[in-house]
Amino acid sequence: MAAPHTASHTAPHGAPPSAAQPPRRADARQNRERVLAAAREVFTESGPEASLNEIARRAGVGPGTLYRHFPNRHALVAAVVKDRVTALCGHADGLLAADRPADEALADWLRAFLEHARTQHGMGVAAMIADADAAGGGAEAGGELDLNCHLSIHNSAEALLGRAREAGSVRRDLSADDLIQLVVGIALSTARSPDPDQPERLLALVLDAARPR
Repeated sequence: MAAPHTASHTAPHGAPPSAAQPPRRADARQNRERVLAAAREVFTESGPEASLNEIARRAGVGPGTLYRHFPNRHALVAAVVKDRVTALCGHADGLLAADRPADEALADWLRAFLEHARTQHGMGVAAMIADADAAGGGAEAGGELDLNCHLSIHNSAEALLGRAREAGSVRRDLSADDLIQLVVGIALSTARSPDPDQPERLLALVLDAARPR
């Protein structure tokens, strides 16, 4: 009686069930990345209120798959914002590692930051300037996301600005928060401008004012 019992006990722990799991996980990751890529594209075109069905269609998945990964619009918007902020901060890290003049590196990143802010269509601006309390009772810890995004952007700006201060290429009284607010202000004020060159002109004025007197 013992032998049959042992065989039936060990069967569920054989190789086939565990071997089937990694492909399912890989498919899920790929579906999530496809949804995120489509969401970045559609949100850039139409803003954060864009159709989630259109995002699913462009991702090549069904609406059910989209909602399995992102249970609501807020969760998807938050993931897109986090993804973009991660890329922006990675760009800052690359500039800090490169052998470039500190003022040029700061200007390069601020241009990237301005482009980032302008393409968010209201998604990232709150993450840049709001704190957890300002988010107020939102779903899925929206305040925490906003605070984390703000902190990441602030740290990148401070690192580049600090190096420029040490090089003597910016005013010593200029803070990272000042720069962030100025660039976000340009993004907001030019959102509907018919002049495509205005954001760059305004940023040039900010960079000129940042130079030491």
